[in-house]
Formats: sequence, structure tokens, C-alpha cells
Amino acid sequence: MKQIITFLILGLSVCNDLQAQVDGVQKLEAVILSDSKLKNYASGVKIEKLTDSILRNNAISLTNLLAFNSNIYFKENGAGMVSSPSFRGTTASQTAVVWNGININSQLNGQTDFNTINTSNYSSIDIRSGGGSVQYGSGSIGGSIHLNNDLKFNNHSETRLKTGYGSYNLKNIGFNSSIGSKAWTVNLGVDYVDSDNDYKYLGTNKINENGEFHNLNMNVNLGVFISNKDILKLYHQSYMGERHFSGTLVGPSRAKYEDENFKSMIEWARTTGKFRSQLKVVHLHEMFKYFENKDKENYSLGKVNTILVNHNFNVRFNEKLQFKTILEYSNSKGNGDSFKEPVRNMFSTTVLLNHKPNNLLGYGVNLRQDFTTGGERPFVFSVDAVFDLFEHYQIQINGSKNYRIPTFNDLYWQPGGNLDLVPESSYQIDLGQNFNYPNFNVKLNGYYINTKDMIQWQPNITGLWSPINIGEVASYGAELEVKSHYTINKHQFNISGHYSYTVSEDLETNKQLIYVPFHKGNLAMAYNYKAVTVFYQHMFNGDVFTTADNLKGRFGSLKSYDVGNLGCRYTFFKNTKNELEAEVVLKNIFNEIYENVAFRPMPNRNFNIQINYKL
Repeated sequence: MKQIITFLILGLSVCNDLQAQVDGVQKLEAVILSDSKLKNYASGVKIEKLTDSILRNNAISLTNLLAFNSNIYFKENGAGMVSSPSFRGTTASQTAVVWNGININSQLNGQTDFNTINTSNYSSIDIRSGGGSVQYGSGSIGGSIHLNNDLKFNNHSETRLKTGYGSYNLKNIGFNSSIGSKAWTVNLGVDYVDSDNDYKYLGTNKINENGEFHNLNMNVNLGVFISNKDILKLYHQSYMGERHFSGTLVGPSRAKYEDENFKSMIEWARTTGKFRSQLKVVHLHEMFKYFENKDKENYSLGKVNTILVNHNFNVRFNEKLQFKTILEYSNSKGNGDSFKEPVRNMFSTTVLLNHKPNNLLGYGVNLRQDFTTGGERPFVFSVDAVFDLFEHYQIQINGSKNYRIPTFNDLYWQPGGNLDLVPESSYQIDLGQNFNYPNFNVKLNGYYINTKDMIQWQPNITGLWSPINIGEVASYGAELEVKSHYTINKHQFNISGHYSYTVSEDLETNKQLIYVPFHKGNLAMAYNYKAVTVFYQHMFNGDVFTTADNLKGRFGSLKSYDVGNLGCRYTFFKNTKNELEAEVVLKNIFNEIYENVAFRPMPNRNFNIQINYKL
């Protein structure tokens, strides 16, 4: 941390000297993207960018943001507890989370807990559907979520303060400041959330006991032009949280879980004519302490530190043809009560090609070879194409081979780890149709995913749970995305919606996987007139099975449910320097009784009040 602070001070101290040097020659874009390959090497891939207004309407929780504004299904062990996605019928460990171009899924369990990610920390969030292992590595089978801190290189100074209070004694406070010029930019942010989380279990006389949580997020992002060709960038984020794991309808809990995640990256980028080189050095730290009894000092510990070095070299031959190579090395060292001190070294080499030979066609070809500790050498590829057939009609198609390597828990957990596991292997194809009009956009996609050597934890003949390569799963379905916006005089209307039909079958039993709904949909509507904004969000999740034999009823499935949120935002004053607004949101306004994990009810009707001040 001391090195980060020193780097920040040094960067600010030289900004004034650099200003005169850069003003006359810098011709790069005012906004520097943190992950350029997401924009430049995915012509035939479905990507949804969540706008600023959507992020504001779903502040704090990444789970709620994506559940109400994407095709992704989530299961939570109660509000604020562990949150896991199912993207196109795949598992949580088959969805990659990418932070500024770097895959940050846990080395321990291969997943990311979406309730540990605060949306206030990011300038934009993108959803990339389909396999992406060539570009983003292990776990990118169903899709990937991209958390971006884009750097603005223009003259600006903006500070935002926010504070909020809600049901179950929910308190949050946040600070975010961004300042900069054409030569340098700095963004600082701090967010704190705390809740008793003692909501009522509707239809019972029970409450959510032992469910309190609090967490702190801090981030700093810095960019400095050291010449007209060179830029240094720093990204850092810290998360520290404590959650008491709540019980269920049939049993109490006294467990507590403490975790911390630190992410730091320094990047040097150099642009000379047609060539662009990027060198990234990354440190990722994850640690947890699990207390079976929160009143005792005994706990189990697990942690991993990863050092990663990534080099990108991009050649833009002309406006229609570009080529990129990526070399990446990572070293991960673990330490824990259940897996001792495992070490994993990984090296990968990747080549990406994007070509647009004419105004009607664009395509990409991508290859990747990995070398991993243990002799694993996954080779993956992808091809994609886009056809602009008419002014408002476009076809996208892509196919790929993807993979997921066993995690530290899979290999080394004692007792039960299995050193004989091999990586999961997956093939997928996706066909999309886009209808684009000035105020109306429709995307319709169909896909098929076949995954072999699925890693599943099962009890052996002695009753000990252990992972084995046994499963083969086929996931296929269709997705619909609709967005529309209109302005009539000073009245603004925005409507967006998603629907997905998903089949995800175990090919041995021909049964639907647990916690994968056949049907999921959502609808978001917003109206703005002068100082007033009103928005409504609705989410529908169909029935899900909770047992592998697909039994129906209380002990084999969960019923479908509808949840609606209603919000109103009022701006008291707004000028060039200052802005004050207040927001009230009513969640689960219909007081729906629902669970997305068996015997773990979700909250009843509740509210949140937010005050935001910009200066």
C-alpha cells in the first residue's frame, strides 16, 4: 500500500510539467478504455453495456443490477449472503469476472461472490455473452462480466457524496472524486455498507437471524502521460467485509465469515504509429476466515496471493485490419488449513486477428495455448463474424472452444481433493440478430454449449465428498433483449427488457441442472421530466429444480416468482458546479414470498432512501 501511495504522489507532482508537453501533440481519445480487446476483438459477440442511468438505479449491489437488467440468473443464500450466477445454464465457476481486462475469479473455488462487488466503484459494466477463454482464460464458458475503470483525460473536477438509510437498519455512505486534465487523471472512491439484515420471513413468525453484515470498498485509479507516446496507469481496489451467515427455515446458524480482496495493477502503454504495447503487472490477494461459532476464536483460514505479468502488442495495419499478441504469466501461492501451501504457475500465449474487408463483413480469428502446473496444456480457439446486411439489420455469429481448470479446493482440499482431475472442456456456437433503429433496438440470440469432463463433488463409497470428472452437460436456448428511448418535448421515456429460455441438461440423465430456470425475464421502465425521475423494475424467475432427479414439490423444486421495485428521484437544484438529489426506492413492493435457494427466504417489502450531492 505504501508503494501505491508513493506512486500516486509522484504522479500528481509531475502533472503540471507534463501538461505543456502533451497539449500540443496528444491525439488519443479523451477516455482511455481499461480493456480495449473487449471493443476491438469481439465483432461477432453479443455485448451489452450498462448505462450510467441503469447503474444509478441499482446502486451498491452487483447482484441486483444484473438480476434486473440482464439474462443472468442468480441464487443467493439469503439477502447479502453468498451470491452465485448461472449464465446461459452454466455454473458459477463457468462465469468469468474481469476487472480492467484481468480475470479475477477466485483461485480457491473458481467463482466470484457478486455480493462483494459494489457497483459504485466502476465507471462502466459490460456483459459479454458466450465463451471467452481465448481472451480471458479459465472459467469464461457461459459468459463474462467486465468491471471497468475508464480513465478520462480532459479538464474536469467532480466530487460526489452519498449517504443512505433503509429497512433492517441498512446504512451506506460513499465518496467519489475525479479530477484531471489532458495529461493526467485521478479517481478516488470509498464506500461503506452496514445492515442488521433482520428481515421477516413472510408467512412465518421467524426473522432472518444472524444475517448482519458490513463491508468497506476503497479504490484509486490514476493515469499520467509521461510523453506524447507513453502513459502510466495505476488501478487499485480493496474490499474488507464481515458477514454472519444466516440460518434457514429449518435450522439456525452461528457462523461468521470474514474476507478481504486486494487488487493492484500498474500498466505502461506506449503508442507509436500503428503499434501499441501494453505491459501490466498485477497483484491479487484473497483471504477468508470462517468461524463456525462467531462467539469463539477458532476459525479456518484460506488465502492466495497471485502475481501476474501480461504483455499486449497490437498492430493496426489500417482501419480495417489489426492484430494482437498477448503473453501472460501468473504465479499463485496458497495457504490454508484445508489445503496446506499449493503453488500454481501458468503461462499463456494468445493471438487475435480482426479484419473488416468491406462495409458488409467483419470477422475475427483467435487462438490461445496455455501451459499449467501439473502438465495441463489447454488449447482453445474462437472465430466470430458480423454481417451488416441492411441499414438496420445485422447478423452476428461466433463459435469457440473454452475451458476451466480445477481450482485449489478441487485439487488440494483435505480431506477430499483429487489431483487426477483434468480441465473441463467446452464447445459453443452462438447466432445473433440485431435490429437497430434510432430509438429502438432488438437483439435475438440462440446458442448451444456442450461441456465435457465437468468437475462435480460427489460422495464416494466411504461417504467422503470428492470432486471427479464425470459430467457432460448440454446447454441451449434463446435470449431476447429490447431497448427503447424516446423524448417528447422535455419528457424522456426509457424501456428495456430481457427474456431467456434455457435448457441445461445432464446428458447422462437427461435432467435439467439444479437452479437453472427454463424461463427468466425482466422489465425496466423510467420516466424523466425536468427534476423528477420515476422508475420501475420487474423480474420474473421461473420454477427451478433443487434436486438432480428433478422432483417437484417443496423438497425438490422452488416455485416461480415476480418481484417489483419502484423508485423516485428528485433533483432539488442543479447548476454547473453543484447538484443535490434525493431518491426513495421501495423494493419487493408486492410483498412477494420467494426463495432462490431452498429454505432461505428473501426479504419482504422494504425501502431505501439515498441523498446524493455533487460538487
